[in-house]
Amino acid sequence: MVKYFADISRAIGTAFQGLTIVIRHLGRKKVTRQYPEKQNEYILPERARNRLYVNMDDCIGCDKCARACPVDCITIDTVKSVPGEDLGTTTRFDKKKALWVTKFDIDMAKCCYCSLCVWPCPTECIVMSEVFEFSEPKRENLIYHFATMDEAEAAVHIENREKYEVEANVQRAKQAAERAQS
Repeated sequence: MVKYFADISRAIGTAFQGLTIVIRHLGRKKVTRQYPEKQNEYILPERARNRLYVNMDDCIGCDKCARACPVDCITIDTVKSVPGEDLGTTTRFDKKKALWVTKFDIDMAKCCYCSLCVWPCPTECIVMSEVFEFSEPKRENLIYHFATMDEAEAAVHIENREKYEVEANVQRAKQAAERAQS
């Protein structure tokens, strides 16, 4: 019987405590923001962590960002260029490119927004953008494809590299045979 009245008094005390919090907030200024109509009111901190963006003109395919990612949400496929191919240079640091980036995907559904992939990039091509609203109805839509070449173009570069390696192996075998004969 004592426990019954103790439970009732605790319930009344809890309700009273909640009521005092509500009464305290009645006199304060409202902070509700009309979000869809007034989107520009949100001022993000300088180092806010939001959606990742990759500038493929500066990417050299070094794979440092993918190796630094703790959740493996970055997938990069590269193909070495054939000697004589000019891939150009990066726009920011004038680094000469040596790899074709055939695939650069980021799965934002897996991303933990830690920003660990941004710091090791030598060309600073991967950054956290200021875009923070990117909800999607399907998870497949959260995989962002940044590579600028399509599958057919990637297949051409892969085929060129394979032909070059076969020819280089034949040349090495000939040179080894000539050295063995002399």
